[in-house]
Amino acid sequence: MYEVRIHGRGGQGAVLAAELLATALVIEGKYAVSIPSFGFERRGAPVVSFMRCSDREIRQLTNIYTPDCIICVDPTVANSVDIFAGLKPGGALVQATSRPLEELHLPATVGTVGLCDAVRIANEIFGRLITNTLMLGAFARTTGVVSLEALKQVIEESDFRDAGLKQNLTALERGYTETVVHTIERSVTA
Repeated sequence: MYEVRIHGRGGQGAVLAAELLATALVIEGKYAVSIPSFGFERRGAPVVSFMRCSDREIRQLTNIYTPDCIICVDPTVANSVDIFAGLKPGGALVQATSRPLEELHLPATVGTVGLCDAVRIANEIFGRLITNTLMLGAFARTTGVVSLEALKQVIEESDFRDAGLKQNLTALERGYTETVVHTIERSVTA
């Protein structure tokens, strides 16, 4: 089972991102489920959503406490929420940020980091801070868990009212191509 926790703020599409990701994985022949989590339910408040995928049927529909990957669609949410809580050793972080890897404070559990300047790109494409499709592209690039083609198919089949189909496909593609992936080598002490 591969588990993803998505952190963002209300209005940025973190819940929709989990749904789109799960659907793309189903297209690729996997079992997948997205699990929304609703707290304050107001624009700008920290939100979290979850996605599980597997080669076998999934019965567990609870929140995810030990994810394999964390997607953080907002660069400021880590200031108010411990996004790294429970991350499995060697786990992946897909982070929306303009900062270089050297400036990030990462726990020892992080093994792979995908950095995407999603805020800048979102402002160029949408004129506002909607980073979910960008970060799905960044996730595909960073982890290889899902293909860019499956994500494109899901977006093409989805109903985007606030932003057009063309903009979301552009965002997905740019999130994929402009993400910089780092593998963190950790020294092992005996």
